[in-house]
Amino acid sequence: MDTPLLNYLLTLLFFSTFLHPSLSADQLCNPRDKRVLLRIKRAFNNPKVLASWDPHTDCCQWNCVTCHHESHRINSLIVSGGLPGHVTPHIGDLPYLETLVLLKHSDMVGPIPGAITKLKRLTSLTVSWTNISGPVPNFLSQLRSLTSLDLSFNNLTGPIPGSLALLPNLTSLHLDRNKLTGPIPASFGQFRGSDFYLYLSHNRLAGQIPSSLGTKRDFSHVDLSRNRLEGDASFLFGSRKRVHAVDLSRNLLKFDLSKVRFSKRLTWLDLNHNLINGSLPFGLTALDFQSLNVSYNRLCGSIPVGGELQRFGYTAYFHNTCLCGSPLGSCQ
Repeated sequence: MDTPLLNYLLTLLFFSTFLHPSLSADQLCNPRDKRVLLRIKRAFNNPKVLASWDPHTDCCQWNCVTCHHESHRINSLIVSGGLPGHVTPHIGDLPYLETLVLLKHSDMVGPIPGAITKLKRLTSLTVSWTNISGPVPNFLSQLRSLTSLDLSFNNLTGPIPGSLALLPNLTSLHLDRNKLTGPIPASFGQFRGSDFYLYLSHNRLAGQIPSSLGTKRDFSHVDLSRNRLEGDASFLFGSRKRVHAVDLSRNLLKFDLSKVRFSKRLTWLDLNHNLINGSLPFGLTALDFQSLNVSYNRLCGSIPVGGELQRFGYTAYFHNTCLCGSPLGSCQ
């Protein structure tokens, strides 16, 4: 190839690369984010799940991460399975992160690092199905943009910090399947988010459910099952509430069910294994239940006829003091 033609082609390639940076392998990847991701990979001892994180390629094309379509900054880190050791504080050095999911890492241990509070844009935080331990950190209340917080299926201990209620945009809180102790914070009635999902089941929570939870009308799902809660819980219900599902099973709750009025939105009700007395209110026949269980309580009287109530088998009603009628035995 003659020299003029070669020079022309080289010049054309230079200007094409300059004017169209898409020809550059790293054109989408912010160098700072890339360095942080490589530190994260090293901190987790270069696991197979992050094998695509090659320093010679565009980090926006790596598995487990996504980039914002305009700024090209890393805004999502979702890793499922295969991360060993502690949650590295380097994650806090991704300032544009909006979604962080660390799911099903059986070898992940230690506490949640305080460096996570640097993620001021974070809206969704999930660290679930791991072996992280220690308390639910009070500093999580600094993540003011959070709409969803899921720390379920871990080994977290100690009390639940009431400061979580300060999160102004939170609509979903999952702390279930841990080893949490103490009471449910009274501040939890102050959550501002609508259609709120509250899951605290399978812990060691004790004491009475704070009456302040009754002041919030727009809990959508409430699961407090399998704890050591006692006393009244009737204030969680009401004809004007927006709740769809309530699971209070396997506690020590005691109140008169016959005096309770239910929202027409309620489709899931589980009260089994408590100390609840009274009778089943006739208003239950107006509800479109998908699931119902009031077994193992101290209920009496006849099961109202109508609606969905007879669709559920005897196991939904048995082991009560003197409950009767279909699907149980006839009333004497």
